[in-house]
Amino acid sequence: MTDSVSSKQDGRLKTGPAPELIQSAYLLEVSYGAILYKGLSLADLSHVITLTEASVIPQEAARKLLAVLLDAHQIPAESFIFDPALGDAYKNRENYIIQLASDVGGWLRTGRARREATNIAYQIVLRERILILVDSLTSLAEALVGLSEKHINTLMPDFTYLQHAQPTTLAHYLLGFVFPILRDFERLRACFGRVNLCPGGIGSVNGSRLPFSRQRLAELLGFAGPITHTRDAMWQADMPIEIMADIVASIINIDRLAEDLQIWATQEFDMIELADEYCRASVIMPQKKNPYSLAYARGVAGVLIGQLTAMSIVGRTVSGQPDNRIFAYGDVPQALDTANQTVRLMTGVMQTLSVNVALMARRVAEGYSQATDLAELIMLEAKLPYLTAHRLVSEVVSVAAQKGIPALQISSAMIDASARQILGRDLNLSEDVLRQALQPQEIVATRVGLGGAAPEPAKDMIAEARKSINETRQWKTRMQEHLANVESNLIKTAREMSLT
Repeated sequence: MTDSVSSKQDGRLKTGPAPELIQSAYLLEVSYGAILYKGLSLADLSHVITLTEASVIPQEAARKLLAVLLDAHQIPAESFIFDPALGDAYKNRENYIIQLASDVGGWLRTGRARREATNIAYQIVLRERILILVDSLTSLAEALVGLSEKHINTLMPDFTYLQHAQPTTLAHYLLGFVFPILRDFERLRACFGRVNLCPGGIGSVNGSRLPFSRQRLAELLGFAGPITHTRDAMWQADMPIEIMADIVASIINIDRLAEDLQIWATQEFDMIELADEYCRASVIMPQKKNPYSLAYARGVAGVLIGQLTAMSIVGRTVSGQPDNRIFAYGDVPQALDTANQTVRLMTGVMQTLSVNVALMARRVAEGYSQATDLAELIMLEAKLPYLTAHRLVSEVVSVAAQKGIPALQISSAMIDASARQILGRDLNLSEDVLRQALQPQEIVATRVGLGGAAPEPAKDMIAEARKSINETRQWKTRMQEHLANVESNLIKTAREMSLT
């Protein structure tokens, strides 16, 4: 859309940019032009409206300028050609506007530095993408809750260090990934509140002598208000770090789930199977069904951790040198896009997952995950300190494992044999009491406390999760509708002013 431009730059520079500068920093800056385009357009429209209402821009000039800006707003971002020789997305748009309306285009620069419009566009892009990520996370949480509800009685061994730990249910295991998502909701809502403040009207650093209202500018763009301190508004170095940290927190939760599932999908575990559409075949080994979606999700986590580190590092600069933000303009919105795509991918994985219920139940019976409950039974029945009971059961399990005796066949006589070695006496536990204590289903049924694996607390957690999901989705919908209405009203106001 842009014509060739003069090689000379603005201001006191006598020559144009070096080719090396164009093909490095400038090329980077225009590479995210399409991402910021709509936000830049809205920033320009609101800027001209605010200045016109304050009688800074003459009515006739504003009318012509708004008409051109409205035409430019209709250009698809992907269709606008950004010339790296112009330096950044803002200058490309300004150049385009001036070419179409050279007599009034110069008013667009009134009272703001190039970074102000870009900062506003950046905030607009972030708040939109945060809401999209929240929406995707609610879908993932719903998928996990739905699977939990289906498997509230599905027994399985819980694992720590990939070793059998205690009997549990698949529902309890899955809910362990739902509650971090509920915290993601809280983090992202709080982050949205900080992103949803307007950095406009700052006069670059210390405010402007022009009489336009920063509150009005924020209102036109749907922000909750302006960022108070004008120098702080120029660039909040902590914001890219906070957003990336929130993204990484949500993706680490997904990464942990994906790593577990990748192990469970092996022939050795065989506890779950991914649907074919979320796998990839080997081009050389015909028998392979690679859980590629899970591997991708884990790789994304590593990349996003690196970007969090990068945003922390580029923020480490003197306070008056904010141009390191050029990396954040593209990287943070793209990180939100990547996170969103990954969350949606994992939602599909969970919605189509096949669970080997019978094998899970068999595995929990084959191991010695009942050992903790056996030690607690001995502690209560024999009135022994838990440390002693723990030592005794360790000996019993060691003997049983050596002889190939499963946990369900551990007898009172075996316990007495170990007790005689350690305590010098028998415990004479009831076989009936022992049998019941060793049943995985009975063990799970005892976990009736808050957050436990028994059906009732699991159902309570499912209800709590559904409530949070519904509230978050309603909040997201309200915010999206508000922003859509604000954008529509801004365009309407600009159109009315362009016709008067």
